[in-house]
Amino acid sequence: MSDDHSNEWYYNVKTGKVEPYQGSKSADRLGPYNSPEEAARALDKVQERNESWDNDPKWDDD
Repeated sequence: MSDDHSNEWYYNVKTGKVEPYQGSKSADRLGPYNSPEEAARALDKVQERNESWDNDPKWDDD
């Protein structure tokens, strides 16, 4: 695994801000993402995945 984290971006769920690798503790972050713009959409991506899984018959546990 590479030690170069220069292209890693994270979304901090506590602050609502995008951070580089050297940011807050990992328990408060989503990522890594390849760009600050992609990290800023982290919650949108979570929602999209949740909706996809909710409608996937393989994940129907009702």
